[in-house]
Amino acid sequence: MLERRSSKDRTEVTFVLPADAPPGPVSVVGDFNDWRPGVHTLRPRKDGKRAVTVELPSRSSHSFRYLAAGDHWFNDESAGHQDGPNSLLHT
Repeated sequence: MLERRSSKDRTEVTFVLPADAPPGPVSVVGDFNDWRPGVHTLRPRKDGKRAVTVELPSRSSHSFRYLAAGDHWFNDESAGHQDGPNSLLHT
């Protein structure tokens, strides 16, 4: 699930997953962090889910995927768009 909060020229995008599905550490990896795993690792939050927030330029598009333990790559169906094998996010 993606949560967005916009300001004048920036958009804070929060990537949200359940606490235990998939199990183990998960990071969001995309063109906004040069596809480097571990840069944006999801952390537990008070509502029992895991999340990480990334600030991106408004009116832009970004490809991303999640990487879980065991080299398990997966997409975010809530993004609504695909860019080849990746999820596509519009801010």
